[in-house]
Amino acid sequence: MPLMKRLLLLALVCMPWVLSASPKYWIYLKNKDLTASPAVSPLTLENRQKLGLVLSDETDLPVNKAYETALRGHSVNIINRSKWLNAVSANLTSEQAMKVRELDFVADVVMIDPGFYIAKTQPIEKAQMAPVMSQVQANAFLKENITAKDVTIGVIDAGFYGADSSLSLSQVFSNNRVLGIRDYVKPGRPGDLLFSTAESFSDMHGTEVLAAIAGIDHQDQVQYGMATNAKFYLARTDYSMREYRGEEDNWIAAMEWMDSLGVRLINTSLGYAKGFSDPRENYQPAQMDGKTSAISKAAQIASDKKGIMIIVSAGNEGDDKSWGIVSAPADAKGVLSVGATNGKLWNRIGYSSTGPEFLSYVKPNVSCFSLYGTSLSAPVITGFAACLLQANPQLSNKELISLIEKSSHLYPYGNNFVGYGVPQASRALALAKAPYLPNNSKLITAKGRSCEVDVTSQDAIVAIYRKKNEKDVIAQQVAKVQNGKVSLKRQNNERFTTIDLRDYVVEVEWN
Repeated sequence: MPLMKRLLLLALVCMPWVLSASPKYWIYLKNKDLTASPAVSPLTLENRQKLGLVLSDETDLPVNKAYETALRGHSVNIINRSKWLNAVSANLTSEQAMKVRELDFVADVVMIDPGFYIAKTQPIEKAQMAPVMSQVQANAFLKENITAKDVTIGVIDAGFYGADSSLSLSQVFSNNRVLGIRDYVKPGRPGDLLFSTAESFSDMHGTEVLAAIAGIDHQDQVQYGMATNAKFYLARTDYSMREYRGEEDNWIAAMEWMDSLGVRLINTSLGYAKGFSDPRENYQPAQMDGKTSAISKAAQIASDKKGIMIIVSAGNEGDDKSWGIVSAPADAKGVLSVGATNGKLWNRIGYSSTGPEFLSYVKPNVSCFSLYGTSLSAPVITGFAACLLQANPQLSNKELISLIEKSSHLYPYGNNFVGYGVPQASRALALAKAPYLPNNSKLITAKGRSCEVDVTSQDAIVAIYRKKNEKDVIAQQVAKVQNGKVSLKRQNNERFTTIDLRDYVVEVEWN
């Protein structure tokens, strides 16, 4: 995808779960037709003979054709066959999977790619947490029965193809919690056509974003989003077949529509930088200053004058040497822009865009785990914010941003790689009830060119950020923990070093 309106979800074409509401399964079969001929070439047999291997065995026999015929009779469309596993793959609904398991020639049915799929309804309290949900401590919300009930969320995106039939969102649509839909790309078209028509992969992007806000897999008991009882307004503003700045106008119109409906919380996983069909429309990195682009201006107005909490994906240009930084409107001071972290160390994942050094404020504001682009980190934090609004509906948008930043694991020592780090639900809930938290940070002063810092950590390796000033990172690295200490050697131009211990943070100021 072009870089201008970055949809911020990496490798869509590599993720089959985006294309279908039904996940893919392996259907393992009990036996084979032993009268069939081995499905191997003469050259294969020759090579095995040279290697002293058995020329052929049962794993060389093809999948039983009679079983394939029987499966097709049950409306199973076979995708692939494995003679080695004696199995076939197919996309199945949960009901189909249950029926196929009951067939006398089927040994097992195992989901291959659960993705964001949801099946039959079961109590969500029993759901386990997806990795990012565990990272942000989503269980803390569930323990207090906080699921964004009575909170309305606006989602501005590229499209919502298949959302109404997606198993991951069944609880949203079955309870009529989509309150309104507008298509700003093709004005006047009935909104429900957004669910049934698609022109490109981008038209499914909003569906995945919705799943990351509110998705639950009831079959495998995995929860992917926190705002499972929220209500939604949806707007399509992005047309993937053309890249032009006019779509910023769509976005602004959608913002104003949602403002007119009283929506206080909006997620947008879109970004504008470069890659326009007409290169003359491309932005320059220096224009990511929070006040140049129309979309960032509108976002700041929404924040300052309309009280709207806007959560924006930071961007996926972190590895792009010609750009590297956040895109608009993530550069706006008044929005909460979200980057992406690795799973284990909670430091910046390579693709996640960094904050421009020329900004006086920290961007991105916070980050969380996502393998597939910051498009799926921002909606996680949108669900997080929605739960806080249920816990304390009196919070203003700016109070909510401050609270989320203060709940994050690196606070107050943020940086332009991951912001203030990963928000923690337990801390956020405490802050929503009282204006203070136990201190989870420590500042020490180091003299000379090296120092040893006493730490408490169960990890042998921790992330560190070497910074030229209080926010701008020179290098993201790892350090060893040996005998309860981290040894540091100061680099040229390094004034601060942040040691990320996840439970708490140590800031070293070099004199």
